[in-house]
Amino acid sequence: MYAVLEQAAERYGNAPALHQPIGKGKYQTYSWIEYKRAVEEIACGLRSMGIGKGDIVALDCETRAEFYLADLGIMANGSIAAALYTTYPVREQIGNLRASDARAVFVETAKGMQELMEAAGEPALPVRWIVLTGAAPKDVLTLEDLRAAGRKAMAEDPKLFEKIRSEVQPDDIAILYMTSGATGEPKMGLTTHAALITNVDQGPTNLRLTPNDCTISFLPSAHIAQRVVIELLPIPMGVPVWFSESLAKLPNEMKTIRPTFLLAPPRVWERIFASIHTEIKKKSPFARRLFHGAVGLGADVARLREEGKPVPGWMQNAMKIASRLVFSKIRARLGGRLRIAASGAAPLGKELSRFYAAIGMPLIEGYGLTEGGVVTLNPLERPKSGSIGTALPGIRLKLADDGELLVKGPTVFSGYYKDPASTAEVLRDGWLYTGDIAEIDAEGYVYITGRKKELIVSSNGKKIYPARIEGLFKTEPIVNQIVLIGDRLPFVTALVTVNVASAEALKGMESLKGGKPEEVAVAPPVVNEVQHAVARVNQQLAPFEQIRKFRVLQRDFSIESGELTPTMKVRRNRVLENHREIVSELYMGKEESQ
Repeated sequence: MYAVLEQAAERYGNAPALHQPIGKGKYQTYSWIEYKRAVEEIACGLRSMGIGKGDIVALDCETRAEFYLADLGIMANGSIAAALYTTYPVREQIGNLRASDARAVFVETAKGMQELMEAAGEPALPVRWIVLTGAAPKDVLTLEDLRAAGRKAMAEDPKLFEKIRSEVQPDDIAILYMTSGATGEPKMGLTTHAALITNVDQGPTNLRLTPNDCTISFLPSAHIAQRVVIELLPIPMGVPVWFSESLAKLPNEMKTIRPTFLLAPPRVWERIFASIHTEIKKKSPFARRLFHGAVGLGADVARLREEGKPVPGWMQNAMKIASRLVFSKIRARLGGRLRIAASGAAPLGKELSRFYAAIGMPLIEGYGLTEGGVVTLNPLERPKSGSIGTALPGIRLKLADDGELLVKGPTVFSGYYKDPASTAEVLRDGWLYTGDIAEIDAEGYVYITGRKKELIVSSNGKKIYPARIEGLFKTEPIVNQIVLIGDRLPFVTALVTVNVASAEALKGMESLKGGKPEEVAVAPPVVNEVQHAVARVNQQLAPFEQIRKFRVLQRDFSIESGELTPTMKVRRNRVLENHREIVSELYMGKEESQ
């Protein structure tokens, strides 16, 4: 990967590469040359500490410029970069550090280091600590200390870095990914430099970004979507990356930075959609008619384009008016310059995708996984709503007899760390078994219909894919999260959490506005609105798929309770375990919800 950065530094020189917020609206900017120099110094600094090729070095840090510098420095040294999910409980992070055999840990702050050391107890973690930001205790290196050690080592041996880089080969392991564990216990996947570079090389052809573009980075760096698409992929195209100071500040940062390219998980796009609809409900009848009429027109235009059919002149003219009067105001929330809006890290609902296509901002959905890299992407010129796109160059796809999506290609990982049995389960005869059930249309577009492990088989033998049904709720503003239940049971039920902002805007909720979320969630007008949402979705389902009962929960699913992964995917089994009494009640007594 270092060679990719080296070429970028030669091509883009002193142009800005990374913008790290330092408070009060100010940023520390690294040029491409400074980026490259920092990476070389970190690599040589690690080598001077005795950290060598093949050694695992962990990173426990939020996504920020210093993470990028350290990550590339680790890889340039021939070591293996292992990023931790910072939202995991500390005890789980300690377990991952021990299991990964890390020899050194880059940690964001001295305080974070102290928390990890205390949680580890005895025996102490056998690692060297490097603090990325702020001061460090005595005998602990800061990032600047490490870089200084690297400069000293290079001064003593001017050929040191060239010796280090000559050791690193394309087939060497570059990254150890901690899987987020959505459908089971987390594992550790190993990915080579060659696999990463294959994905990076696909960027210029498929995204066509330039140094005049820019993006905002806010996803966890332990996740493959962030690591590949927002950290590594911008390098060969010279795309500057701005780091978000916090999720709370992201909406304002969108307006000031005005990105042209943005990758966000479905939860972000769902929240934007829900807030728009909540606001529209407060508008005058004329404004509501204008909005819904414009969306209907946009949906018709998007459908024609998706089908490859010409758009009549009158529709094009009407669309220009709708764009100026309605859609431009929505796009302004995201800075007004967004050319490529991408959704990744979790499935996107088809109806949600259609809404964004209707407002002239189609979401480009792709598909990747820890074990396979990024393998599909919707073509920018013709995305299809609900699809994860077509196979990227060099990637082969096929469906197993049961519909499971299989992948073969140079981006596929090398296996799970010290876990040959699990590796053999997913890598068979050169194919990666993804665990996702899919369909492929005549034009090669792939549609994920569900997870194999999440398949519901009712007591009468009917097969139900919960992800498809749950996806239909993504355009119901009142519903925040939903989990279907029904495996080996006589009918389908659901656990629902609500969007508090949408709930408070309902008629009859005036007295509860600003009240406790747990009281808002179970208020009669809210439960009634959820009932209407369930009824609307049920109209789109076969009788055996329809939700017969539901229960509105008083809180959202959370990472802290183990119900969500760090990338906001629902851990279905943990949800059912945490709410098993409610689940039991759903299958007893009355047939109506609540």
